[in-house]
Amino acid sequence: MAKIGIIGAGGRMGRAIATAAADAGAKVSGGIDRPGTRPDALGDVPLLADAASLAAASDVMVDFSSPAALAAHLDAAAAAGTPIVIGTTGLEPAHHALIDEAAKSVAVLQAFNTSLGVNLLAHLVRETAARLGTDWDIEIVEMHHRHKVDAPSGTGILLGQAAATGREVALADVAVRGRDGITGARPEGAIGFAVLRGGSVAGDHQVVFAGEGERLELGHRAESRAIFARGAVKAALWLAGRAPGRYTMNDVLGL
Repeated sequence: MAKIGIIGAGGRMGRAIATAAADAGAKVSGGIDRPGTRPDALGDVPLLADAASLAAASDVMVDFSSPAALAAHLDAAAAAGTPIVIGTTGLEPAHHALIDEAAKSVAVLQAFNTSLGVNLLAHLVRETAARLGTDWDIEIVEMHHRHKVDAPSGTGILLGQAAATGREVALADVAVRGRDGITGARPEGAIGFAVLRGGSVAGDHQVVFAGEGERLELGHRAESRAIFARGAVKAALWLAGRAPGRYTMNDVLGL
């Protein structure tokens, strides 16, 4: 069984990944977190000095930390030839360019959401959008806890991209991310986003296809962060030993 290294091991997702790895019978090689993190903050996971040390000790790494640290983690993964699963949210185009570059020398799987259910939902959204015309309006509604700092969520963007791919258009050309005041009629073919924040919601996502006289709704509700951890571990075990390249959860699910 592959040895999994956890980046951001002291956080909520890091601890959940350690639990999911144990449940899957995998070995956690160690973890890293912010400078100054105490070893006891990682529970039973050994605290290592840095990303390079973690990469050397692991068959695959899982990163749920911060966009600002991504470059260093990719450098460590590429230098050691250690595949890496990236579940960090809030990534910008510059981060994706770094991922593309790293994927030339090491296997990288980047996912906006590692839930198996969400990724199957994205597949269904893409297939539905491909079969319904632009007279069916698409709206994406997502809600997360009050502490989430990015909007729309990475999963909301994933679902928007799935819909745009189904329609063979670029999401940037059709996305409507905010409405206020006198906005005028809804443009045909637009993909709208509505963002809700509050409480402790782990993640609710709904994609609405609204036609004339009928409505189709596809959705997913996360009841626990454990689903993301289980998906991340499944992705890590699948990625370990893969050839260099950029992979997605669709590859893990065979979609």
